Amino acid sequence: MTMKKQLFLPKQIISTIVSASALILSFSVLPVLAGDIFRTSNTHNIGDNTESAFNAIFKDGNYPEATRYLKLAESTESNEPLAYAMQASLAYMNQDWDALKVYSTKTLQTAQQLNRTDPLRSNLYTAVGNFLEGAYSFKQDGPVGAMTKLQKVFDSLDEAKKLAPNDPEVNLLKGYMDLMLAVNLPFSDPSQGIEQLEKYAAPEYLANRGIAIAYRDLKQYNKALDYVNRALQQTPKNPELHYLKAQILVAQGKKQKNSSFYQEAKKNFTVALTKPNQLPKGLVAQIFYEHCKNENLLDNKDRDCNALRNPIKNGTGTWGPVELPKLD
Repeated sequence: MTMKKQLFLPKQIISTIVSASALILSFSVLPVLAGDIFRTSNTHNIGDNTESAFNAIFKDGNYPEATRYLKLAESTESNEPLAYAMQASLAYMNQDWDALKVYSTKTLQTAQQLNRTDPLRSNLYTAVGNFLEGAYSFKQDGPVGAMTKLQKVFDSLDEAKKLAPNDPEVNLLKGYMDLMLAVNLPFSDPSQGIEQLEKYAAPEYLANRGIAIAYRDLKQYNKALDYVNRALQQTPKNPELHYLKAQILVAQGKKQKNSSFYQEAKKNFTVALTKPNQLPKGLVAQIFYEHCKNENLLDNKDRDCNALRNPIKNGTGTWGPVELPKLD
């Protein structure tokens, strides 16, 4: 993306991109794993604790387990930028702005240290570090500081793309970023981002999840359901995927005025909420709120979903409650 395009991004697009950073970064700061999650040749190694944390989040949706491994990685794998990037993403989700600042800086510093030995990963994680710092700047100072950081993100991503245009890791990161822009900017074409994820990105379950999100936002719900089902076949334990499917089904039901979609969505909301203590409580609160609204659509009741959600949002601790409020 050129500087000219960057400067004309409106404030609401900057806000959308940065506020979604936890999602984007969660799926895009993928590691080069031992055995390499997306490459069959020219593989690189990563520490066991960082790999375990990655799998805990993205395969199982188990954030406390991931946090435990990331704490271990801080002492055993202190030169791995992915570990710090995941820490920063968790801090963003939990609105811990001091921790976000610390881990964003560590992500950027460790990425830059890779420049001589691994310029591809250095550029990728430099992009991630700048993106995370942009998220912090946005929260503290508004969109002006974030725009400066975003230009650095695009510069580093472009450099990585030059180094390895068909690399699965590069295309996963750029695919998510391109789709985020395409579904929010008027007259933008999402086909390039979808192609990057579909043809070149890996691991496949994360590529499929990204495409499902894109089609959801583009209101192409049949395609969105197709891709979220593919992701669920590959990682069925992840409650966030059931939440995504529920969202798509609710939107499809509203579009077609067909309550059968709401019934199917209820099943997926229920599955997504079976393990609330392993998800960030803010996410649990949002899933529960949307579940409540879907119940209102099903039985024509007028529950106060905000009031029912508040005990989750206001609860103590980082993770969701052991018991959720009951819907009458």
